[in-house]
Amino acid sequence: MKALRSLRARLKQAVDSPVVVRRLTQGLIGALALQVLLLGLDVALPPDLSRGAEASPVALDRRGAWLRALPVEDGRWRIRADLDRTDQSFIDRLIAVEDARFWHHPGVDPLAVIRAAGSAALTGEVSSGASTLTMQTARLLTPRPRTLPAKLVEMIRAVQIEARLSKREILALYLTLAPYGGNLEGVRAASLSYFGHEPTSLTPGEQALLIALPQSPEARRPDRRPEAARRARDLVLDKMVRAGALSPMEAAEATGEPMPGRAPFPALAWHVAGELARSARADQASVVSTLDAGLQGRLEPLVAQAARAQGADATAAVLVVALDGRAVRAAVGSAGLERAGGWIDMTKALRSPGSALKPFIYAMAFEQGLAAPDTRMADAPRRYADYQPENFDRVFHDQVTAREALMHSLNVPAVDTLARLGPAAFEGRLQAAGVKLWRPRAETRDAGLAIALGGVGISLRDLAVLYGALGDGGLARPLAWTEAEAATRRETRGVRLMSEAAAGEVLAILRETPPPAGVTPAALSRGRPLMAYKTGTSYGFRDAVAAGIVGGHVIVVWSGRADGGARGGLTGRDSALPLLFDVADLLQAPPAAPAPLSPRHAPPALEDQMRDTEGPRLIFPPDGAVVQVDGFGPGSRGLVLAASGEDLAWYVAGQPLAPDPLSGQVLWRPEGPGFYDLSVVNGRGQTARAQVRVRGG
Repeated sequence: MKALRSLRARLKQAVDSPVVVRRLTQGLIGALALQVLLLGLDVALPPDLSRGAEASPVALDRRGAWLRALPVEDGRWRIRADLDRTDQSFIDRLIAVEDARFWHHPGVDPLAVIRAAGSAALTGEVSSGASTLTMQTARLLTPRPRTLPAKLVEMIRAVQIEARLSKREILALYLTLAPYGGNLEGVRAASLSYFGHEPTSLTPGEQALLIALPQSPEARRPDRRPEAARRARDLVLDKMVRAGALSPMEAAEATGEPMPGRAPFPALAWHVAGELARSARADQASVVSTLDAGLQGRLEPLVAQAARAQGADATAAVLVVALDGRAVRAAVGSAGLERAGGWIDMTKALRSPGSALKPFIYAMAFEQGLAAPDTRMADAPRRYADYQPENFDRVFHDQVTAREALMHSLNVPAVDTLARLGPAAFEGRLQAAGVKLWRPRAETRDAGLAIALGGVGISLRDLAVLYGALGDGGLARPLAWTEAEAATRRETRGVRLMSEAAAGEVLAILRETPPPAGVTPAALSRGRPLMAYKTGTSYGFRDAVAAGIVGGHVIVVWSGRADGGARGGLTGRDSALPLLFDVADLLQAPPAAPAPLSPRHAPPALEDQMRDTEGPRLIFPPDGAVVQVDGFGPGSRGLVLAASGEDLAWYVAGQPLAPDPLSGQVLWRPEGPGFYDLSVVNGRGQTARAQVRVRGG
């Protein structure tokens, strides 16, 4: 105790000495100045991390299957590593072999440096490396020749990197930049190209090869130098055993694994996956889409086959959207990159929908009380200012119900219904739901009645939004391309496009639409899902469209030419509808029971839209017609006159015509060629007139 007190007294005397205090102060100031200098140099000369920020973004399907990645500069595949999707045993063995004290050193491992220096001094050559994973990362960020000055720079850079990034970030950066031969960089690119799968689960042999390749990637490429790759892999397996990271038995089994070749990367959903990959954040390893790789892989050859059957210049596109969350499950943008226009994503192109918008015209009319499914409508020639629509087959059917008009896609009733709604109001309802109709000179022209027959441009994506609303009780929601977006869609109510009752009525009608040739109606077949669908054909047969709702999904199909060229005679029913049914079969949608039979009738106020106040309407011959007959006079075959209305009486030049006693039809046998005035009068005295020219055969 006495000696201890004496030592304390001497220390106190030394500390109190002015000389000692001055030297301590100078030492602290010098240390502080050195730190400031080093900090200034670190700020002035930071490590260049930009190369690590440039990585190939990857689009994955909803279960994590690879869809497509985009290359970086010089066509290199640098796929950003994702430690959460990387085999943890591989990470542990990589560290055990390459940098055992990685989690503890500040970027430089002093023990490894001392060991390497001592070994070099004893043997006269470098036999033990001292590079840590952080130093290797610094070299990958800024490549330098393998010299002693370069090694010193790498040490400094490693310390700087450690000050900026966490250990996991450094490890992910190394596994992103590590070269694996050719244009492959990063463990994900190497695993997928050499082994055909992501590095989520790796065998010991695969792990050893991935550890060995970055040291000499070209000399050890398994697809070009399999024996060199085998020797390097087996050497790493021995190191794993010595490090206690692998048992001798596991290492012996791993030496029997064959050397892999190199396979091309997957390129499913080429258009959409590329779009999603380009939208990824700079720090995002992958974009998890809503697509289903299995369904996508089955649809792409199906679409290609359908396009080939329609001609050399034909292409096609398909969208499959789940009503739940509006998640897009498949998106085929074209019939293949080798086809004409195959690089264009036709799901985004603005094309005519033909008659595919008619269901929404009727749904809004049902909602607003302008019509009901069994309201009688006129299907006869009618002019709206300078616009006179015709049916596709140029045949008129006189009186039809709204149900029949929609099922058979009659044009005049649809145009008349749109006129009652107001085309501007109809277009506004669609815009409120997020769907844009493209019209030429829209800034100077109001929406017209041609909307009902496809006189606008719309994308397949927007068409899927509309049919999604039809299948979801009238609620419109945007399409979801990522799982995060789908979760948001489920939580939002959406925009009311039509009432739930109106949507249900239209769906019931569309389920009764006759199927394409060769397809048994769902109601008559066992196990076939009941699908509500509508087709459309644009002017000149340029666009063939079919849209359906089945099994909780919306399917939209388009076929045509990417350049918008006309195609002779290929309608939506002929070319798009069969593909729609093929896609529905691939979905394996559950069968649906047919709707129960029930009497059909419209409310009394909506039973008839025949415009009784306008009187009868001439169906044949219409006003201004030129009629050719085989003969004249009482012995000729005559013309059968037709008009709408009840208790009709016919007159020619004021002279009455009597109905045929056998058939009940009114036959007119003109006396000779020339112009005639015809009139028809109903029971209320209302009259319709026409002037007709008759010519001989």
